[in-house]
Amino acid sequence: MRELHVLNVFCAPDGTGGNGLGVFLDGPAVPEEERQPIATELGFAETVYVDDPESGELRIFTPSEELPLAGHPLVGSAWLMREKGSPPDVLRPPAGEVPVRFEDEMVWITARPEWGPPFEFVQVDSPAEVDALKGPPEGYPMVGVWAWIDEEAGLIRERVFVPELAVPEDEATGSAALRLTALLGREIEIRQGEGSFLHALPLANGLATVGGRVVLDEVRER
Repeated sequence: MRELHVLNVFCAPDGTGGNGLGVFLDGPAVPEEERQPIATELGFAETVYVDDPESGELRIFTPSEELPLAGHPLVGSAWLMREKGSPPDVLRPPAGEVPVRFEDEMVWITARPEWGPPFEFVQVDSPAEVDALKGPPEGYPMVGVWAWIDEEAGLIRERVFVPELAVPEDEATGSAALRLTALLGREIEIRQGEGSFLHALPLANGLATVGGRVVLDEVRER
């Protein structure tokens, strides 16, 4: 039997909210031909297969395809590896090396925003407009719709729609946060989905970092 850890990533400070994530720490136990079908069956925004815990090599699958980089899978996998006694300094998805740091209950990953999916962004006038959306704006297959809650404080309300990757609406999207903080050129805190909290800021040399809290939901045997 293979062990699947189900996590919630980018939770609120009280541990609620967050985006569901499936992680197989023993990735080699899952044959290549089974990885995409399992990710499709599970239906999480992403499922992770950790192929080498020592080097941090892992792969990330949405319900429809593999991604070179995604934020909440890396934050969640780093947290789980720490909980199992092996906190990584770096993770290695197909896109490249992603440094990891731990700060109390927060887990942070640093990457180039362009390594993730090519999100577009639509700013609207108020958080109420974001909340009222029934789906993505027409013509946007991969989009974050956002508004300032408090511009001076860097506080943002956002919803992210990714129908192109078989994710109609994503509850918390770290790779989109990397792109948005780089686009705005400032530190931000995002309230996404129904109750997720993401913290992000741009760094030097075209890098950005995103962090959040993680909780374990359950462990399943497959």
